[in-house]
Amino acid sequence: MKKRILLTAALAAGVFVGADAQTKGTIKIASQTPLSGGQSNLGTAIKNGADMAISEEKRLIEAYGYKVVYQPEDDQATANVGVANANRLINDPDILGVVGHLNSGVAIPSSEVYAKVNLTMVSPANTNPRVTDRLSTAQVTNRICGRDDVQGPVGADFVVNVLKAKRIYVLNNKTAYGEGIANAFAARAKQLGAKVLVEAGQEAADTDFSSFINKAKADKPDAIYFGAIYTEAAPMLKQLRQAGLNTPLVGGDGFDGQDLQNTAGADNMKNIYFTTTAVPINLLPAAKAFAKKYKTKYGTDPEGYSAYGYDAARVVIRAIAAALKANNGNKPERLDVAKQVRNVTFNGVTGKIALNARGDLKVAKYVVVAAQPDYNNNKVIKSITFNAPEPEMK
Repeated sequence: MKKRILLTAALAAGVFVGADAQTKGTIKIASQTPLSGGQSNLGTAIKNGADMAISEEKRLIEAYGYKVVYQPEDDQATANVGVANANRLINDPDILGVVGHLNSGVAIPSSEVYAKVNLTMVSPANTNPRVTDRLSTAQVTNRICGRDDVQGPVGADFVVNVLKAKRIYVLNNKTAYGEGIANAFAARAKQLGAKVLVEAGQEAADTDFSSFINKAKADKPDAIYFGAIYTEAAPMLKQLRQAGLNTPLVGGDGFDGQDLQNTAGADNMKNIYFTTTAVPINLLPAAKAFAKKYKTKYGTDPEGYSAYGYDAARVVIRAIAAALKANNGNKPERLDVAKQVRNVTFNGVTGKIALNARGDLKVAKYVVVAAQPDYNNNKVIKSITFNAPEPEMK
């Protein structure tokens, strides 16, 4: 009966079914996200989304006679760890795709390792333009989220045109993500006529913002933009408010996590905004059923990029299945899977999934969110859709 059900599902999916079902060996799909440390909430959310997708759609690969194994890895939000994991992953011939990472600063060097063996990476969350703009990794890097060279300017448009800020501080956490989005924000803010009083970086591990805040007390900027993750944004916000400054604090999708409220305190969730390419679950028409299944399976509500982890894994699964079909059910080469990723199209939980020749989502949505005391009540105040830009590859 089990084989008959599998056969029916496979035929419905339009795939080849061999007589030796699930006897050909193993195909693995890996992920890399922070599963420990301060960013583990977001990393675990991506891992859970990928896990759910693989459990639901692994039949598309199993129908060709392979056992499917999901292998989540903890990159600890650290480049060295991500690269070490990547070097181990590429030496396992059963691994045909990677979902990840959360941090662009981890994804960029790790993808250089994947590129050595044409192991495809589909990112749910990496927004730095360099993730897909490098010639050295052009065949293997993909993302189903937007880019910071759009997200940063979206934030600047909001700060200058909606908040009416004319004098702005811009700070970053000295990571690829933080510097990239802050620089894109500052450039656009200047184009719009705002004066950027300060452009500075502070190491992510340093969460004492007293010198910066003391200067802000004297200069009284109209807004502060911080290219950072919530692990830095929360103490920054708390220290600002303790110093008596109610200046709007604005950031990118790194602010999008319930630990922002948990650490900074619900009472401080005033005049704090962020842009994100991870559209909140309650605004995704197809996500209602996903959110219900997610909570039932993991005992918590999805957050941040969980739905994007789900759709990223679906891209990998469908690319592997397509490569198997093209290879008459025989195990494909990694490059064959990488090529198929760019051909995958479907209506995902996060929206229409279709990638351009560089691996970017052809059309991405960006939203501006006003943080609320309860993370689940965060309010979207602006939504914009952009086609992927086509900058020169480097």
